[in-house]
This record gives sequence, C-alpha cells and structure tokens, in this order.
Amino acid sequence: MQALQIILGILLGLVSIFIIVVVLFQQGHRSGISGAISGAAESFLSKNKARTADAAFKRFTTIATIVFFVLAIATLIVAAVASKQADAALQAAMGG
Repeated sequence: MQALQIILGILLGLVSIFIIVVVLFQQGHRSGISGAISGAAESFLSKNKARTADAAFKRFTTIATIVFFVLAIATLIVAAVASKQADAALQAAMGG
C-alpha cells in the first residue's frame, strides 16, 4: 500500500505541474475594444491558428484536470484503506 501511495503522489504532482504549464501557455481573451483601439489587427489565418492552439490547450487542461481529480480521489481511497489496515493491525497487536 505504501508504494501505491508514493506512486499516486508522484503522479498527482506531475499532473499538477502539467496543468500549471498548460494554463500558462493559454492566451488571454482580452482583445476586445482595447485591441481595436490600439490597432491590434490580426489576419484571419493567425486568428484561426491561435484558436486551434487555444482549443488544444483547453482540451489538454480539461483532460488533465479530470485526471487530477481522479488521482486525488484514488489517493484518498488508498490512504483510507491503508489507515484501516493499520488500525486493524494495531488492534490485533494490542490483543483487542
């Protein structure tokens, strides 16, 4: 059980770092009126490339977040089972 907890903890940390990196790579969506005033005109091709990359990053974020929550719940379940086993072993050792 201890090894499984360690593996789940490492995976949880790696997924957390992945989520942070993917979120930092996403573009902000603040080019409304301020972009028009400052003259930030983009071509149709550059807008669509940004949208496809942005859509991919959004998809990666969604998948990674689901994996994160599944790993977090699995870690909680494994920890609870390990705790119950440790309690049972302690009770048996104390003669109760």
